[in-house]
Amino acid sequence: MEKTDAGTSVGVDDPYTVVERCDFLTDAGKCRYAVEQGDRDPQFARELREDDFQCPVAGDPDETGPSGPWDWADCPHFRCRTRDRTCLRCGLEEVRMAHDEGRPLLEEHHLSYSDGSTRGDGETSHEITVFLCRWCHAKVHDSWARIDDDCTPDPEAIAERESRRAREQEELGFDSAADRYEGN
Repeated sequence: MEKTDAGTSVGVDDPYTVVERCDFLTDAGKCRYAVEQGDRDPQFARELREDDFQCPVAGDPDETGPSGPWDWADCPHFRCRTRDRTCLRCGLEEVRMAHDEGRPLLEEHHLSYSDGSTRGDGETSHEITVFLCRWCHAKVHDSWARIDDDCTPDPEAIAERESRRAREQEELGFDSAADRYEGN
């Protein structure tokens, strides 16, 4: 199983199995990185420009799934940050309270850590980030729990989410200013 730099588990053998698409991939199958940030890696941008910036992993945009000659791991500028605000492991949905400093229910979980194999400089080779509820996050890092385990949300997680939903519903209720500030 993949490990962090500190030696704790990340909960998956191959981080690329959770990847649906690169953040730089457009719907037309083009590489946004090569177009917008080509000055950072001119050789990469020049090579993709020759093929009209077609992503070498995505391949033909009319085909389902990646059909190009590369895998996600082959691309030097690959990045995948999940934006779905639910826990990948148990499905708990985030409930954020405006102007509340409380700890969020979901936390970013990084599946890819520096291994030195891609760049050789000790930097993170690729950014692959998903969301886990803080209870699943702790289980993944503190035990042999995997991110693809079939599980339900922890009872404490459900209680915290419902507490937030109750406060949210309370805020949506209407009290006239006269009633709200009657005692003042």
